[in-house]
Amino acid sequence: MNNFKIIKKDKHTRARLGILTTPHGTVRTPSYVMVGTYGRIRYLSPADIKKTKTQIIICNTYHLWEKALKAKSLKSKAKNKLNTFLIKSLGLNIPTMTDSGGFQVFSLAFWHAKGVKKIFPDKPDKANKIQRKNIKVTEKGVYFLLDGRKRFLGPELSVKIQDKLGADIIFAFDELTYLLDNYTYTKKSLERTHHWAKICLQKHKNKHQMLFGITQGGPFKDLRIKGAKFIGSLPFDGFGIGGSFGKEEMIDVLRWTIPHLPEEKPRHLLGVGKIEDIFRAIESGVDLFDCVIPTREARHGRLYTKTGHMDIRRGYYTEDKKIIERGCGCPTCKKKVSRSKIRELLKSDEPVRQAQGQRYALMHNMWFFNNLVEEIRNSIAQGRFGAFKNKTLTNFNK
Repeated sequence: MNNFKIIKKDKHTRARLGILTTPHGTVRTPSYVMVGTYGRIRYLSPADIKKTKTQIIICNTYHLWEKALKAKSLKSKAKNKLNTFLIKSLGLNIPTMTDSGGFQVFSLAFWHAKGVKKIFPDKPDKANKIQRKNIKVTEKGVYFLLDGRKRFLGPELSVKIQDKLGADIIFAFDELTYLLDNYTYTKKSLERTHHWAKICLQKHKNKHQMLFGITQGGPFKDLRIKGAKFIGSLPFDGFGIGGSFGKEEMIDVLRWTIPHLPEEKPRHLLGVGKIEDIFRAIESGVDLFDCVIPTREARHGRLYTKTGHMDIRRGYYTEDKKIIERGCGCPTCKKKVSRSKIRELLKSDEPVRQAQGQRYALMHNMWFFNNLVEEIRNSIAQGRFGAFKNKTLTNFNK
C-alpha cells in the first residue's frame, strides 16, 4: 500500500509533515497516538474522544484477544471489513492500530529484570536466564503462563488476531529485549525478530490493513543499523521502532535507525510520549508515537499545562477556583470546571462522581497533548519548528 504522503520537510532537522490515509480516515503527521488498551478509553464516550482532537488510537492485541475469545467475536468473519471489532468497540469511525501483543507477553518476565542488574552486575548471562523465567522463547513464538494455563503467541497467530480485530495498522510480532541484555543475546533475538517479520508478511492477507515491521537491536549501534537495514528492505507499509531505552538511548537509537529506513514510508516510535521526547522524536524523523502518559497520568490526577504539570489531588488545590489553564481550549477548561472541583470529584468515594472527575482530567490531558502536536505540525509548515521547540520546552520546564 502507498498510503503515506510527505507534505513538507523541515530545513534544519528530519522533522516532516505528512498525511497517512486509512480506510477509516486520514491522519495528519506527526501525530500522537492515544492508547485505548481494551478497545476503548475508560470514562470517555465516543463524543468525548472526538472533542480531544484525537486522530488515531492504538489498542492492545494481547488484552483484546482474551476479551474477544470469551465473547466469541473472532470466530466468524465480519461481512463488512470496515465495520470492524475495534470500530464497534470504540464507537468511533476513526483510524486504529493494534500492537502485536509481544510487548505484554515479554513483559510477563520483565519484573524479574527489575533489580537484576544490581544483584548480578557482572553476570549478564545469569540475568538473562532469570528475567525470562515466566516465558519460553522459541523460533515459533513464545510460550507463557496466564492464569495458571500454558499459552502461546507467535507471528502467525498475532497476525491472525490483528486481522480479526480489524485495525487499520497492525504490527509484526517481535521480541522485546531489555537494556541489561548482553550483546550475544540481543543479536540472537534480532535474528529471531527478523525471522518472525518474514512470517508476518507471508501470513498478512488483509488488503484493508497496513502492516508495519519493527526494528530492534537493543542499545548496540551495529545491531540497530543491521536491524533497520533488514526490516527496511522488506515490503512493509511502515515501520515501528521498538525497544526498552532511556532518554539518551532513545536519541542514539533514532540516529542509528532512521537513516536506514525508506524515506517514503511512515515511522512509528513505540511507547514514547513525554513532552521532551516528542520533540526529540519528531526532529529525528518520527511520524507517529504512542504512550499512556496522557491517560494514565490523568487518572492519577496529574494534569499538563504549558508551564508544567500539577498534581490536582494535592490539598493545595482545595480552594482553587481557577480552571486548569487559562486559554486552554479543552472541553474541561471551556466548560470552566475549576481545579478544586476536579480535585473534589477525583477524591470522592462515590463511583459516579469519581468517574466524572476522571472524565474531566482525561479530556484535558488528551486535548493538551494532541493540541501540542498540532502546534508542532503548524510550526513545521511555517518553517519555525526549532523556535517553537525552544520556546515550548523553556516554558514547560520553568
